[in-house]
Amino acid sequence: MKAIRIIVMVLITITFSACQKYLDVIPDNVATIDYAFHLRSSALRYLYTCYSYLPEDGHPNTNSGFNAADEVWYMNPAGGFSETIWNEAKGLQNVQNPLADYWTGANAGKPYFQAIRDCNTFLENVDKVVDLDEYEKQRWTAEVKFLKAYYNFFLVRMYGPIPLIKTNMPLEASAGDVKVYREPLDTCFNYITELLDEAIANDALPDNINGLENTEQGRITRAIALAVKARVLVTAASPLFNGGSPGFFTLKDNRGRELFNTAPDPGKWQKAAGACREAIEFCEAQGYGLHKFRGAASYRINDTIKTQLDIRTAFTERDDNQEVIWANTNSRPLDIQRYSMPQILAGDRGGDGVTPKGSVAPTLKMVRQFYTDKGLPIVYDKDWSGKADDELLTAGVNDRYYVKKGQVTVRLHFNREPRFYAAVGFDRGIWFGNATNNYDVNLESGTNSALLYIQGRSGELSAAFGVSGYTVTGYQLKKLVDIRTLQIPQMPAANIYAYNWPEMRMSELYLLYAEALNEAGGYSTSVTQWVNKVRERAGIPGVEDAWDHYSTQPGFYLDKANMREIIHQERTNELAFEGQRYWDLKRWMKAHVSGNLNAPVYGWDINQKDPQTFYRPVLLFTQRFAMRDYFAPIKLSEMQINSNLVQNPGW
Repeated sequence: MKAIRIIVMVLITITFSACQKYLDVIPDNVATIDYAFHLRSSALRYLYTCYSYLPEDGHPNTNSGFNAADEVWYMNPAGGFSETIWNEAKGLQNVQNPLADYWTGANAGKPYFQAIRDCNTFLENVDKVVDLDEYEKQRWTAEVKFLKAYYNFFLVRMYGPIPLIKTNMPLEASAGDVKVYREPLDTCFNYITELLDEAIANDALPDNINGLENTEQGRITRAIALAVKARVLVTAASPLFNGGSPGFFTLKDNRGRELFNTAPDPGKWQKAAGACREAIEFCEAQGYGLHKFRGAASYRINDTIKTQLDIRTAFTERDDNQEVIWANTNSRPLDIQRYSMPQILAGDRGGDGVTPKGSVAPTLKMVRQFYTDKGLPIVYDKDWSGKADDELLTAGVNDRYYVKKGQVTVRLHFNREPRFYAAVGFDRGIWFGNATNNYDVNLESGTNSALLYIQGRSGELSAAFGVSGYTVTGYQLKKLVDIRTLQIPQMPAANIYAYNWPEMRMSELYLLYAEALNEAGGYSTSVTQWVNKVRERAGIPGVEDAWDHYSTQPGFYLDKANMREIIHQERTNELAFEGQRYWDLKRWMKAHVSGNLNAPVYGWDINQKDPQTFYRPVLLFTQRFAMRDYFAPIKLSEMQINSNLVQNPGW
């Protein structure tokens, strides 16, 4: 740990679009702390500094949850993207030079202890600003307390117990003073919660930013603070942080303090449920809820396409989206859209720097995670019993809004839940939007001749071209591509419709509440009502209806452990490709279980031309996730500098 810096870091100036948001501003160089807090204008720039550390999750180069898991895979080498975080998924984490290092700010990580020190500097000096009115001072203080809580939470989620830098040390601090200790997990979570409560309680945070989106999008509101508090407390109650494996996660510092919890505390789930309920009630009172696609006059769609667009635009709709509680304007997905989108229009593919790539490839494992159209896992659906999911079928008239009529693909692509079709592109699958002249489903003729589709077999339009433009699994990632992003030959960046990365949505909040209620008391309709809200928007039957009428195991949900599995898979499907699965599998302590992050990665044989050989599973990689991988290692040099630190178990 380094001593406090009194010189504010110089940040790089960025270019802004015409639709500039509040947090797009990066501060100028500020010479000294005294100068930084002399006037409102310079203090505001320091506030921007505190915000500038927020994660850039809209780019997989810097999103650990997205690239370190098993949801997507890449060609090797992963042309166009840094492989730093993907190397973590390949088991290459290490103590000498850790990947995604948020402790020191290296290898695609941000320096979050520096972020915390900057937040401390702001809180310790904001009272000095001479021309700042009391309301703004209170609001800015609440925002920075939230940011400080969030950066601490991010570190705890990644490293477990951390040092808590509650105030900055004076310049005259001794060498011994700066050798801080890691604090026990409960102490860390309690401090994070205290900061959030202080941010919420001073009444300075606005309830929402309704009507001020163009100037204040991304600034912290009471709704954001309450929702994040719910996520924090659910995380604290989860097995990884709540005594789920005392046999492995036993760690004492050199003062003899136990840093990990050695026994579960069931009361934490009750506390988490209360926080979820409070957040939901407040957010709904502010008008938040599940998003529905509002359409456009130029779109001619039916209910099938509409349901898919309800799901897709819940994540990508930038304006008037009641579902997104926290839109992170630090992170706008641009390149990720081009690298997710396949070539679906004939045209010039020579401009390697501007054409669609389709190289962010969902894995075959993730495709199988999605439910059937009855809202059930494939293995529990009566209609799928005894049927091979790689059997070749021909799309008929009833399939025409999912699969191109008359085309052959595998059973795995038929009769699936709408979230699958909204999230994943596949060979012969319909791709609505994202191209010129692709907004008319041609209802009068009963065909889908106007809808474009993916042609992904070797030598076809959407297949591999060049050395970097292809999907290694045979699937493309549809969910992250806004429907207004246009594919034209030599696709320029101007045709990519940027949106702000949703850090938290109402659907997640509903599922957090269901999880906490089930863990606290087991199945009840009070649990499933929140799951069923999400399922209704997803176009599938409710939990009880699906399992009692269409499954091989009626009443499956009545058991607490079974209901847990239902909620876990619901989160996997609803939040797929948003960078949540990685953190969920860890906090549930399921990452090391066979079939999750400890399993082979498969795709189809993309080098084949005919369906019989194309739809043949190919082993791409065998992932290994050891118990030590639940927490990131602290860089070895940091351990050498500070002898009071202890390394995470297994490292």
